[in-house]
Amino acid sequence: MEKTLVLVKPDGVQRGLIGTVIGRIENKGLKIAGLKLIHVSEELAKEHYGEHVDRPFFGDLVSFITSSPVVALAIEGDNAVAVMRTLMGGTNPQEAAPGTIRGDFGMTIGMNLVHGSDSPESAERELNLFFQKEEVLDYKREIDSWIIE
Repeated sequence: MEKTLVLVKPDGVQRGLIGTVIGRIENKGLKIAGLKLIHVSEELAKEHYGEHVDRPFFGDLVSFITSSPVVALAIEGDNAVAVMRTLMGGTNPQEAAPGTIRGDFGMTIGMNLVHGSDSPESAERELNLFFQKEEVLDYKREIDSWIIE
């Protein structure tokens, strides 16, 4: 079963959309394997966004993600990365499809509510940044037999 990292970013936390985001994830049939509210340190932010270090918006990314607590989620399911990317919608909320998290609630490209890993490889790296191994639980839900073939 594939796992992915999802962050409810500072704007989602401040706007009180944590429950809405989690509800959408669970309604889709994905399973929460880990969850915590954290204040991202500058060091963690720089490591997390390391691939963007040479881009002009890097400083803004770090400043924003460290400005307020975030909710980190370890999400599990068949094709969890791709399913979450679709559920989140496009990076720019102005272009994201209606019915997606960003399309319905996002305001700007800089404040687009959620982050999700973009590949299984990124998911593994990012989950290891935000969670200790023992914080991601392996358990069976009774409903899984109605969701997973």
